[in-house]
Amino acid sequence: MFNKILIANRGEIALRVVRAAREMGIATVAVHSTADSDAMHVRMADESVCIGPPAGTQSYLSVPAIISACEITGAEAIHPGYGFLSENAGFVQVVEDHDLTFIGPTAEHIRIMGDKITAKDTMKKLGVPCVPGSDGGVETLADAKRIGEEIGYPVIVKATAGGGGRGMKVAQTAADMEKAFHTARAEGKSNFGNDEVYIEKYLTTPRHIEIQVFGDGKGRAVHLGERDCSLQRRHQKVFEEAPGPAISAEERAAIGKTCADAVARINYIGAGTIEFLYENGEFYFIEMNTRLQVEHPVTEAIFNVDLVREQIRVASGMELSFHQEDLKITGHAIEVRINAEKLPNFAPCPGRITQYHAPGGLGVRMDSALYDGYSIPPYYDSLIGKLIVHGRDRPEALARLKRALGELIVDGVDTTVPLFHALLEEEDVLSGGYNIHWLEHWLETNLGES
Repeated sequence: MFNKILIANRGEIALRVVRAAREMGIATVAVHSTADSDAMHVRMADESVCIGPPAGTQSYLSVPAIISACEITGAEAIHPGYGFLSENAGFVQVVEDHDLTFIGPTAEHIRIMGDKITAKDTMKKLGVPCVPGSDGGVETLADAKRIGEEIGYPVIVKATAGGGGRGMKVAQTAADMEKAFHTARAEGKSNFGNDEVYIEKYLTTPRHIEIQVFGDGKGRAVHLGERDCSLQRRHQKVFEEAPGPAISAEERAAIGKTCADAVARINYIGAGTIEFLYENGEFYFIEMNTRLQVEHPVTEAIFNVDLVREQIRVASGMELSFHQEDLKITGHAIEVRINAEKLPNFAPCPGRITQYHAPGGLGVRMDSALYDGYSIPPYYDSLIGKLIVHGRDRPEALARLKRALGELIVDGVDTTVPLFHALLEEEDVLSGGYNIHWLEHWLETNLGES
């Protein structure tokens, strides 16, 4: 087991890793920019190292600075959290070249799954169902139009290296293809330095279902059920729950086994999430995230496991602490992402927290790095907290979420909390009868967002 690990991240996820490591008796090193010198993860870690100015490119994305921090402090391993360098294969290779351990998958697996065309091809070979579409990259508009006619409109044009909703454009008809094709390529080039695109069938009313997998790197892997992440705004998740309200036990077992078998065959190590669109009883692979997900706490709640602890154990060479037969779902869990944003336009709202009170009580967990007097810097993602609730069943979890939201106090900045109060009054949310387009239609109708 490691004696000391460095956490190459910030905010609530960095604090989450500090807590897991402390319970395991492992010392922690926090890295931070000058803008984060007073951040909670810096205060809570055993040691801290300033790695640069506020801009992420000069601090949290600076590979030399992070490696130097390891050398200075004697850290043996690096936990990347999510975002920043968590899915950067080049960073993983540098970590390994410096005789350090990356707490996550291998550089090879990150490369394979980071390129969506290669990932889709790999998953097809491993028996994972995929969305109908092009066999690879589409180079010309003429080819794009031909493929659109073959698989039938609507279709979606996606940047190969895209993510976070960027580089994704829908063509409802053949007349829309030219604009969608060129826009997706341009966004891929400007955001990711890669203008290659591919085309998939655009499903009209799917749900976004993701399967949590975990491998030991030695040919053994398990799945920990699914999460429904269908409530999204501009391809960004805002509300996640597990188990999925539309998934049967039989479907869960079948798709879970398919995913676990797939990652076992490639000797995948650590946590991963295989994401699907689900429509009319069918699952269609869209991508695999080779890292811990923002929404991992809902899985932890229903299985009573610590995924971060398991990441650290497996990275140190230990075996998985559970087998598939040990993993039984208990109850229902929901997470809402609380951002420092001003409604109705969701404009970032950094500023000083004048009062903060986290909700508590049975089945309530608040993952946040906020505290009274903390100043939210304007340089990073606007996520400031995740409220997670767990109940014996979905109705109890919903009631607990409503109660916990009423207890939460975040003064000094605007947040998205009012959005969740409003959503909990909607019958489609209460019944679980939503899909990936539902929230955007609701926002357009109720907040005037388009």
